[in-house]
Amino acid sequence: MKILVCIKQVPGTTQVEIDEKTGTLKRDGVPAKMNPFDLYAIETALRMKAGNGAEVTVLTMGPPQCESVVREAFMMGADKGVIMSDRAFGGADVLMTSFTLAQGAKKTGPYDLVICGRQTTDGDTAQVGAEMAEWLGVPHVANVKSIDAFDERSVSVTVDQPDCEIAERVPYPCLVTVEKGIFEPRLPSYRLKCATAGREIVWLALGDLADADPKHYGLNGSPTQVRRIFPPESHVERVTLEGTDAEKAAALADLLEKRKFLQ
Repeated sequence: MKILVCIKQVPGTTQVEIDEKTGTLKRDGVPAKMNPFDLYAIETALRMKAGNGAEVTVLTMGPPQCESVVREAFMMGADKGVIMSDRAFGGADVLMTSFTLAQGAKKTGPYDLVICGRQTTDGDTAQVGAEMAEWLGVPHVANVKSIDAFDERSVSVTVDQPDCEIAERVPYPCLVTVEKGIFEPRLPSYRLKCATAGREIVWLALGDLADADPKHYGLNGSPTQVRRIFPPESHVERVTLEGTDAEKAAALADLLEKRKFLQ
């Protein structure tokens, strides 16, 4: 069985500058980390690997520094890594991101199961997984809260819906997006860090893909354009209370009453 996990490097801080011309995040020089939702996707794949000896590959798209999240996945137990990095991919909206990832999966696959985290913390659309499945032409299930059973032909899952839970059995090949809490992600292993330090990673550029038309990728191919984007304004007010304990308690109660926290 071959499992593909889609991962992403996201900003590790909320203090991120915006490119006013493209409406995209300026990622250069910004602290970065693995998208938290993707940790649950990796853990899900590794639990399934422990059950049947599956091969786990991680796939990401981004600038060269995203190699660090692939190395982190190796330290958790992933077997292979693929990085899609090309300036032609830059500025992609949700549709072009999913298309690019699907092209990468086709190039390095086929895979029996594709696992994605529910969403990313920098985009928060929760659409890439479903759209990727459509590009691949495979069935998909979103908001998976548990993997109940799996064999060589299909996977049985429980899906979290707003007003109910649904049990589904999905034949391979297929794609699922998993919720936080499906499993507790393991910590990276120092032993695996040493063992995988020299492990080769597959790098894919535009010219490596079956569809190498630059008009189908990145900002050029994106049908949606950001008109305006800006970081939220921070309004932090600090109040220092001085005096005896009784005086500070009275002042605090008075302040809370004025702001209608107390009636």
